Amino acid sequence: MESQQSHYLPERTESSLMKIIPSNVVCPRCHSKKLHYFGKDQQGFQKYRCLVCKRQFAPDKPLTRHRPGKRKYPSCPKCGKASFLHHDYTYYSNYRCGDKSCYHSFFVPKLINIKPPSSALMTHSFSMKRMRHPLHIVIAALNYFFMANVTMRKASQLLSSVHQVHVSHVTISKWIKRFTPVFQHLQSNFLEKVNLSDSDEWHFDETYVKINGKDYYLWLAIDSETRFVLDFNLSPYRNSDSAFSLVKSCKDKFGAPRSAIVSDRYFAYKQPVKLFFSKANHIQVEDFHDVISNNLIEAFNGQLKAWYKQKRGFGSFDSANRLLATFIYFYNFLRPHSSLDNLTPAQVAGHDSSKRSRDSWFLVA
Repeated sequence: MESQQSHYLPERTESSLMKIIPSNVVCPRCHSKKLHYFGKDQQGFQKYRCLVCKRQFAPDKPLTRHRPGKRKYPSCPKCGKASFLHHDYTYYSNYRCGDKSCYHSFFVPKLINIKPPSSALMTHSFSMKRMRHPLHIVIAALNYFFMANVTMRKASQLLSSVHQVHVSHVTISKWIKRFTPVFQHLQSNFLEKVNLSDSDEWHFDETYVKINGKDYYLWLAIDSETRFVLDFNLSPYRNSDSAFSLVKSCKDKFGAPRSAIVSDRYFAYKQPVKLFFSKANHIQVEDFHDVISNNLIEAFNGQLKAWYKQKRGFGSFDSANRLLATFIYFYNFLRPHSSLDNLTPAQVAGHDSSKRSRDSWFLVA
């Protein structure tokens, strides 16, 4: 009977017997020996599971470093572990370490072309064709508009009362549109000869203007020693893309300052300044009463708003970009500054201020 029952029992093999866990295998987290087998991983190594902390591990698996280039995202520069994409921007990406104990955040720039600022978009040609009025009348009208902080209608009234020349405000607007390429040509010739990288600090800031009833942001850069406005960028967005365009343009035109870049605490300046001015110290101003403040460029914003207030906004992006470029030209080259001993920023930067040089732009026109 026993032989008949044993005939139907399954044969007991070595694989079906209870395996004994080696004594040298312990949990790497809590060092407990209360373990049980938990299958095998994808490479075929035996896995164990701790009954205390529920940790899964494979002690026989060799510890091999991850080959570079195999991961989808770059490794953490602090601990070398895998990371994940936290935020993706146009010109850089923000990654975070996947290890919760590290959780380090780092940024990686993208190797793509950066869009030029709005100051580089004006490519109109110049011509004196059909100019009915003499050139000094045109210059007088532009001086009234950009340096006396008056509207085009009031500039037209001043021409009528002072010079006995009767023109409409629309004509003055056309003069500004026609002569803007001349000012840009003169300024570009000067920028090729000037060296503003000897300055200690460059200041960056942004302010808003109204275009067709909507808020646009004017990004500005100014030199601390000469008060020279380096460049500007008019953009409908207040983001890092606009800051990248302005900072890269200043880098390409003037190089880098000797000491520092001064800005407010807005996050958009961090990555472009770190990328293009890696050797300069980035000072982020917290309060107006700091030892190093951004009051210099705030003073320029005050002069700009005093001129802009009379206009009650701009009609279009092109006209705003053109008017702002011409205002900055008058600020840099024609308007004297009391803080600079009644000199213009261009003169302090090394511009030839002789009578012949002042009259030379008439020949260019």
